[in-house]
Order: sequence, then structure tokens, then C-alpha cells
Amino acid sequence: MSTAHAQQIRELVEVRARRIPLQHITGVAPFRSIELAVGPGVFIPRPETEVLVEEALRRTPQGAVVFDLGTGSGAIALSVAVERPDVTVFAIEKSGCAFVWAQHNRRTLGLENVHLIHADFTAGEVLRELPTPDVVISNPPYVPEGECPHDPEVYLFDPEVALYAGADGLDALTAMVPVAGMVLRSGGFFLCEHAEGQGDRVRALLGSAWWRDASTLPDLTGRDRFTVAERV
Repeated sequence: MSTAHAQQIRELVEVRARRIPLQHITGVAPFRSIELAVGPGVFIPRPETEVLVEEALRRTPQGAVVFDLGTGSGAIALSVAVERPDVTVFAIEKSGCAFVWAQHNRRTLGLENVHLIHADFTAGEVLRELPTPDVVISNPPYVPEGECPHDPEVYLFDPEVALYAGADGLDALTAMVPVAGMVLRSGGFFLCEHAEGQGDRVRALLGSAWWRDASTLPDLTGRDRFTVAERV
């Protein structure tokens, strides 16, 4: 090993020792079959969210329209579009910084079946102008305010807007569920990620006459992390 190479390795180790996420050091995050560019200002996609995508794909009919609410880096939207080129995906993101990352990732992957929209996903008037979706997916913020995530890589580097959602962590989902119900076609599906222990309350949000068969599903470690419901 050359002296220069050894010095480079030492510098990288020192950077990682400061708990800077590995994905920020390398500039990329793997997600299902794709690699996403990530860095400051955008949430780093997690392996458990790959299960959410898998569950969504199982419920996505041929030629479907899919909404990804709060797309961040584009992980959900872009992986769906790559694995199902027959579908059309509309990815909504309100953070200007995250939106730039999503645009970059779409260009890099050369996807024409993904449409990025810079807007708040609770803005029903924006979503009503789009084609009626068959599936609505989201990995929203769901950490309760005042509850600090365990890993410094998360609470120091993931944007707060992508983490925290009110006192109980459900503000984003409380606003999102009626919007999803308003735009989904009858027989379409809503799927979301949430924290372990929030499943009962998320199913309660999906307890109106608009929804049926709300159920909570486990992640890769067996923890209840996803809820799905069908639009009546």
C-alpha cells in the first residue's frame, strides 16, 4: 500500500469516526436494485423501506398510476419506476433541497415514467390535478418531537423535516390519510411506513368509511412498521 493510499484511508476513518454517515462519505445509498446520490439536506433511505416497496408492488396493477408522497431522494418512486416500467409515478416533495437530490437521481437513472412535483403532499388541490392513482405510498416523518433517534448519524445528519411529526409522531400521517382517501380510486391501496408501536393508531386513522381491511405488516426484523388499507 502506498503512503498516499494509507493516508487517504486514515482520513476516511477519521471522518467516519465523527459519525458522518457512510452514505455521505461515499455519496451514494443503495436501495433495492438502484443506487441513489445522497448528501446533506436529504433523508438517507433505509433497507426496511424496501419492504414497503415490495408490498406496494404486489398491489400495483398493470399500467397503474402511483403516488409517492414525500419522496425525499426519490428512493420509493424511482425503484418502483425501474422495477415496473409499465407504471407512471408521481413523486411529491416539499423540501427544495431534497427535491434537487430527487431530480438528480431521476436524471442519472434516465427514467421517463417518473414525474417530480415540488409541492406539499397535503395540498389536495395539487394532487387533484394529477391522474387518479391506483396506489399511494409514503415513508413520512413519524418520530415524536422530543424523542431523539438513537444513532448520531440520524439525528445529526438527516433533516429534521424528514424525521419529526408532532408530539406523537403522527402529524404527517394524520394530514396525509384524508388526502390519500380523496385522490385514490375505489379499490386502490394506501401504504405507509411508521414507527414500531404506532400501528394501532395508524389503523385508527384508516378507520373511516373510506377505508377497509387496514392491516399492519412487519419489517425485515419482524417489527410492525408498515400499514396498508384499501380504498372503498
